[in-house]
Amino acid sequence: MVLPLYDDNTDRHSTPFVNYAIIALNIFVFIVLQSTSDTFTYAFSTVPLEIITGHDVVTAGRDVIYMGQHVTIPGLGRTPGSVYLTLFTSMFMHGGWAHLGGNMLFLWIFGDNIEDRLGHIRYLVFYLLCGVIASLAHVFTTYAFATSEASLLVPSLGASGAISGVLGGYILLHPSRSVGVILFNVITRVPAWVAIGMWFAFQLISSLGVLGGGTQQGGVAYAAHVGGFIAGLVLIKFFDIGRGRVTSSPY
Repeated sequence: MVLPLYDDNTDRHSTPFVNYAIIALNIFVFIVLQSTSDTFTYAFSTVPLEIITGHDVVTAGRDVIYMGQHVTIPGLGRTPGSVYLTLFTSMFMHGGWAHLGGNMLFLWIFGDNIEDRLGHIRYLVFYLLCGVIASLAHVFTTYAFATSEASLLVPSLGASGAISGVLGGYILLHPSRSVGVILFNVITRVPAWVAIGMWFAFQLISSLGVLGGGTQQGGVAYAAHVGGFIAGLVLIKFFDIGRGRVTSSPY
């Protein structure tokens, strides 16, 4: 397993205001909006059945026994406006501190270089578009392999799909850039194509292993990761038109 820690920013020319703003917004939503209300989370997460049908679904909460205790799981809340809005809102929400911290670490390391290359506005559009495509990849894969309607009612959330798109763009624009990582419990430096390539290989293998029983395992929507990464690979060259310059430092 590989965990990135930092990358080479010596040739970055601009301050990544948009990337900072996205990180700040994710933290704000988690601490202020999600932590104070389960209603917000269950109203603005992406629900596959809602996206497939275009209709909002509201369900009652359920009482379950977890580790010997009675726990109430909130039902799906009403989404103000169109359910398709959740394709955007869900990418700024997270399921816990570890989920938030891991995503923001990846975005902090890799997002600034993509913003520097594309420019602020193009980067924002690229990020959001990759996130939407990633969510749609999860929705339609879930639909294709659903064994019951209940599996289509499991909400998904997180910035992972959009960040996967950033990684897809990064590996094409900066394949040889030096990235500091923890690799097999050793801190070392590797080219970006190694760090990101190992990450993607894990996502791909994991997604293939769970498709038979849905697209989530342990709460991880691997189809969104794979879909977002492929979207980043495909879209980055279009967004880079007229912006291209050599920015990758040799490893």
